[in-house]
Amino acid sequence: MGSRGSPLALRQTEIVQERLEELGVKTDLIKVKTSGDVFLDKPLHQLTGFGVFVAEIDERMLAGEIDLAVHSMKDLPTKRPDELVISAVLERDSPYDILLNRGGGREGIEGLREGAAVGTSSMRRGAQLRRARPDLQILSLRGNLQTRLAKLDRGDFDAIVLAEAGLERMGLEMDYARLDAERFVPSANQGTIIVVAGKGTAAEQHSRALDHAPTRTETMIERRILETVGGGCVVPMAVHAWASGRSARVLAEVLSLDGGRFVRLDEEISLDDQPLDRAEDMGQRLMKMGGRELVDEAVKKFGAR
Repeated sequence: MGSRGSPLALRQTEIVQERLEELGVKTDLIKVKTSGDVFLDKPLHQLTGFGVFVAEIDERMLAGEIDLAVHSMKDLPTKRPDELVISAVLERDSPYDILLNRGGGREGIEGLREGAAVGTSSMRRGAQLRRARPDLQILSLRGNLQTRLAKLDRGDFDAIVLAEAGLERMGLEMDYARLDAERFVPSANQGTIIVVAGKGTAAEQHSRALDHAPTRTETMIERRILETVGGGCVVPMAVHAWASGRSARVLAEVLSLDGGRFVRLDEEISLDDQPLDRAEDMGQRLMKMGGRELVDEAVKKFGAR
C-alpha cells in the first residue's frame, strides 16, 4: 500500500489498513516522496504538472510495485490513468475550514486585527478570505500539518487556515473557529480519504468493501463540476454537496484571485435523475455566468496546473 510520508498521510493510510485488517486483508506500507513534498519553498500553484501529491504514486502503481494507494481525495486530479480506479471512498470526515489564531481562542475572521497576516496554501481560501476581509495579508503557507502549526506558534502569521479533518485525524485538540461553509464554501472532496487500485485487480475487489455510497455520491457530483470548470489548482473554486435522502444541495462558486468578483450557484439536485449530468450542467452554467473569464484570468497569470 502506497502513501506519502507526512504524518497526516501516514495516519490516513493507517486508518485504511486497520479497516482492511478487520476484513482479513493485511497490507505492507510503502512510503513515496512526491514532488509536492519536495518543493516546499514554492506555493502549490507554482508547481508544474497535475497531481503533485499523486503522480509519483500513480507511476509506482502502473509499474506494478504498489497494489493500493491512499490519498486525500481533494489532491486527486480529475483526469486519471484509465488503468487506475477509485476503489473506495471512505465516509467523509469534516469538510470544513478552520481558523487558528496565534494567541489561541475561538475568535473568527472578524476578530483579526486590521492588516493581519493569514497563512494558507490554497488559492480558494485566499480568495474567500480576501472577499470577506480585503485588508488581510494572505501569505503562502506550505509544509505538513505540524510544520504549519509550528510556523503559527513562532509568529510567522497572525492566523492560519487549515482543514478541520486533518486536526481530527491526528487527534489534535486545540481552540479554533470553524469557518461558515456558506461564506467559505469548502474545496471539492475536502475531508475525504480514498483508496486507489488497479482496475480489475484483487486489490480493487478487497478494498471496495470500504466504500461509503453516500460520500461517493457527494464527491462525484463535486468532481464533475470541478472537471467541467477546469483550470486546476490555480483557479479559486469551491464546490460542496450535502446529500440528504434522494437529493443533494450543491453549492459551487468560482472567484477572482482577489476575491472581489465571483459567480455562484446554490441548487438542489435529484439523486434519482442523472445527478452527474445535472452537476455538469451546473458547471457549464457557472462558466456562462462569468466563470470562464475568472478561470482564464487565473490560468493566464499562473498557467494551468
